[in-house]
Amino acid sequence: MSLLELEHVEKSYGRGPCTQTVLRDVCLEVEAGEMVAVWGMRRSGRSTLLRVASGIEPPNAGTVRFDGRDLRDRRCEVLGGDIAYCRKTFRPSEGAVTLDHLTVGQLARGVTPSVAISRARAALERAGAEACAARRPGELDGEECVRVAVARALSLDPRVLLIDEPTIGVEMLARDGILALLRSLADDGMAIVTTTGETTGLSGARALTLSEGELHGESRRRLAPVLPLRRSA
Repeated sequence: MSLLELEHVEKSYGRGPCTQTVLRDVCLEVEAGEMVAVWGMRRSGRSTLLRVASGIEPPNAGTVRFDGRDLRDRRCEVLGGDIAYCRKTFRPSEGAVTLDHLTVGQLARGVTPSVAISRARAALERAGAEACAARRPGELDGEECVRVAVARALSLDPRVLLIDEPTIGVEMLARDGILALLRSLADDGMAIVTTTGETTGLSGARALTLSEGELHGESRRRLAPVLPLRRSA
C-alpha cells in the first residue's frame, strides 16, 4: 500500500459546454522516502494536481488515498498534519516576523507556545533558514521564501510534502540547494511531490510529465528512473 495514491482521478471546472477538464484519468503512487517531480507547461494542470492530491480540492471522479484512507472520508483529516501543502505566500494576519508564521498553525492545533517556538526554530534550522527567524516576510529573497515555506510545513511534522514549483523566483545558483533540501527530506523518509516547468527541476526525482491533463511516465517507483542531482559549476 502506497503512502499517497491517486486512482483514476479526474478534475474539471465549469458546467455544460463551458466545462474544462484539467486532469484526465490520473494514476499515481508515491511511497515514503520518495521524491516525485511532475513537469508540465503553464495551464497543464500541475497546480491542480497538487491541490487534489493534498485534499484541498476533491476530484470529480476517482479516489485520492493517504495511507489507505480516502481523503473524502470526513474522519481522514490529514491536510495540515500528515499532508502538508507548501504555501509560499505569507498572510499579514499570521504575524509580523517569520517565526510567527511557523507557530500560528501549531497554536491552532493546541500546541503550547513554548513547544511551538521550539519546533519552529528546529524546522527553520532543518530547512537552512534559521537566520530568517526574526525577519519580516517582505525582507526575504526568493530562496529564503522557499526555505521558510518548507520550514513552515515541517513544523507540523508531515509525512507528505507537496510543493508547487519550488525553484520559481529563486536565483539560478541557489536552485540546486533547494532541490538538495527536498531530496534530503525524502532521504529522511518523507514523501515529496513537486511540480516544475523547467527540466532542471526534475533533478534527484522520479520524473513524470503532465500534458493536456494526462500524466505520463511510470506511476510507481519500482520501474521509474531517478535522475542524479546536477553538479554545481
